[in-house]
Amino acid sequence: MTITASTILETAGLYLWPFMRIGALLMVMPAIGGSFVPARVRILFAMALTLVIAPTLPPPAVDVLSLAGVVAIGRELLIGMIMGFVLQVVFDAIALGGQLISMSMGLGFAVFVDQQRGVNIPVLGQLFMMLGLLLFFVVDGHLAVIRLLADSFRILPMDGTGISQALLGGTLQWVGQLFVVAVKIALPAMTALVIVNLSFGVMSRAAPTLNLFAVGFPAAMLSGFAVIFLSMGNLQENVSQLLDAALALLPELLES
Repeated sequence: MTITASTILETAGLYLWPFMRIGALLMVMPAIGGSFVPARVRILFAMALTLVIAPTLPPPAVDVLSLAGVVAIGRELLIGMIMGFVLQVVFDAIALGGQLISMSMGLGFAVFVDQQRGVNIPVLGQLFMMLGLLLFFVVDGHLAVIRLLADSFRILPMDGTGISQALLGGTLQWVGQLFVVAVKIALPAMTALVIVNLSFGVMSRAAPTLNLFAVGFPAAMLSGFAVIFLSMGNLQENVSQLLDAALALLPELLES
């Protein structure tokens, strides 16, 4: 078998562009894209997926060393980042819901380093995100993402064309679900805490000598923890629905 320069470039293109899309997804998506996962591990994982997926794809029609090839690399990176960003919104909504509950309980000062992004967030937000990640793996969400990643090359092939405005617009509209789901997650606990605070407000008017900070603050915390424990089923339902919606939305965005 004679190996020529054209054969090398064709083989390089066959593996380079899928690697860009897969690598960008793994760098942005939740769990694997967290700072607690070393970059070398993510690169090796991306290379392994590329070696499995690339041979099943048709060879790209764009030359790797041409200007169109450079543009195609940027396109593949952007597609992978959009796919990872859509999934990341799910866990940002979970963390935001936990932060809203923390503020209502008076635990906003209790922060913890988020290993996903390397910033400080309230501990309840971190707890909710960890529960969401566990649920993500329990329902085989990681396998669904790999399956969707392989299908994305069929839905949006590596043909060097641009990215549609519908894809970008649909991604921005999806961000609105972050606040909707965060409120749905936090609403039961926030409602209960508002009732508790109103009750202590009435008590403070009836008994002005009552030390509201000594009694109300621990009562609000205990009530918040009790409501969180009772509303875990609601959290699981909201997370499952949002994951299903994200996995169903990605093919629609890629086809648009």
